[in-house]
Amino acid sequence: MKLRSADWFDLPNELGMQNRSVLRTMGWSREFFAGKPVIAIANSWSEFNNCNLGLKVVAEAVKRGVIAGGGVPLEFNTLSLGEELMKPSAMLYRNLVSMEVEEMLRANPVDGVVLLGGCDKTIPALLMGAASANLPSLLVCAGSKLVVNWNGQPIGSGTDLWYYSDQRRAGLLSDSDWQELEETYSCSAGTCNTMGSASTMAILAEALGVMLPDGATLPAVDARRLAHAERSGRQIVELVRRDIRPAQILTRAAFENALRVYFAVGGSTNAILHLLALAGRLMVPLSLDDFDSLARTTPLVVNVRPTGTKLMHDLHDAGGVPAVQHRIQDLLHLDAPTITGRPIADNLRPTRDETVICPPESTMIDKESLVVLHGNLAPRGAILRTATASRRLWQHCGPAFVFNSYQDMMAQIDDPDLPVTAESILVLRYAGAVGVPGLPEWGAIPIPKKLLQQGVVDMVRLSDARMSGTSSGTVVLHITPEAAIGGALALVETGDLIALDVEHRTLNLVISDSALAERQTAWRPPVSEHRRGYPALYREHVLQPDEGCDFDFLRPKSADDLKFVQPVIGRS
Repeated sequence: MKLRSADWFDLPNELGMQNRSVLRTMGWSREFFAGKPVIAIANSWSEFNNCNLGLKVVAEAVKRGVIAGGGVPLEFNTLSLGEELMKPSAMLYRNLVSMEVEEMLRANPVDGVVLLGGCDKTIPALLMGAASANLPSLLVCAGSKLVVNWNGQPIGSGTDLWYYSDQRRAGLLSDSDWQELEETYSCSAGTCNTMGSASTMAILAEALGVMLPDGATLPAVDARRLAHAERSGRQIVELVRRDIRPAQILTRAAFENALRVYFAVGGSTNAILHLLALAGRLMVPLSLDDFDSLARTTPLVVNVRPTGTKLMHDLHDAGGVPAVQHRIQDLLHLDAPTITGRPIADNLRPTRDETVICPPESTMIDKESLVVLHGNLAPRGAILRTATASRRLWQHCGPAFVFNSYQDMMAQIDDPDLPVTAESILVLRYAGAVGVPGLPEWGAIPIPKKLLQQGVVDMVRLSDARMSGTSSGTVVLHITPEAAIGGALALVETGDLIALDVEHRTLNLVISDSALAERQTAWRPPVSEHRRGYPALYREHVLQPDEGCDFDFLRPKSADDLKFVQPVIGRS
């Protein structure tokens, strides 16, 4: 097998000597690196991202495995996409990181890569970049954070934050309690310990076959995560030797398997965008229709917040992804290949706890966990996570109250005179991929304070934004086309009736076609403040949610576009 890195290091001229001397800078002898595959470690560690803090140590474990497997590890850092501090949204930079990873792999002497990610936009960004480069690749995730009890109850990341925030807004939680909660809320490195977007994406990476078994659910601070990372370092060397690449793993069957697991765990709506984008990078056919059709026949069997009561460490103890797959094995393509070199069928195991991974006859809800809606408000689709929505609101018609921006919403939501009732439908627009830009997690509009004080805990809420996977409620998201490009959401007026019908998969503005057309003619697009730099590039080239919000120029249009362009090896 000829290594790609040999084009750099085996040259007999001054370029070969210069390239080899770079490795000698690290104190490596030629005997150590000569003829061995070079394994890149793409590390999204950052002190700006608490989810990924532990990856610094994980990278060292990967290096041990690479060396033990007969490879040469070289680490590089990527941008780190953390939802807490990065504004307006980490989603704005997902495509940028994917480009960074693809170009780092293309431009450097890399034979294979281990991707280290945690916070949810990082994982798809790394996978998208690696898929486009199509060099042997696997993922190691950061793992979920420790669980701490507060007032005798285990704290679930995100899910409890939204709950106690509403308690405080309603006047039921004191400032001292709020401060005490802050001190315990995030007590270790790692991702959300609920079924948020990070946990969902890690689980889907394992379900797709690009992560070694059990990697998705191991806690961040568990020593077994380092052992898993070391095994992953060994395995990537094996993938290089066998020339197993992402395109061979990420097939239509793999995506169908991932969707089955996605619905079985009640995963975050964010995953829809990421799976569509990843499939698009390899021209694997995948659409919103696939999500809706497979959701109809896949039981929700995992009891983890926010759809259930348990946390991520409970899922790991119950058997993790292999046990979830075992539970729904009749729905899977069991011959789908994985990076283990074996099919998925070889990785399955029975559950160890049926209160966490439930039998299908004891599913969490008696309907599918997610639906795709269409109608005159969402001609190209919208998403509702029914697993966390109020069943009484699945069929609802109410008057709209419209917020034209996040700032507008936050300025009014606690106004005691806000003219809304529990029957109202709250609408947030101009919060999509183009509108902000970046499709932030603003879709879970807070319940107005005056209604919280009346005991209202859920309302129908609509937006062209996303929401955190840790959020709950009857929240319709990703309305496409978005308002900023003239979607029907831009035409809604406060007081208009909106009809939601989950059973029939419809979302409609109750208005005549002619009236809607008149409003469309009068509508003018908002003027964006983003005139330059990356946000301007993003606004110009981002696709809509039904295509995963990837960039149009990153999505191949023919088989020729999938070809990897090798750089010319010469003087820089």
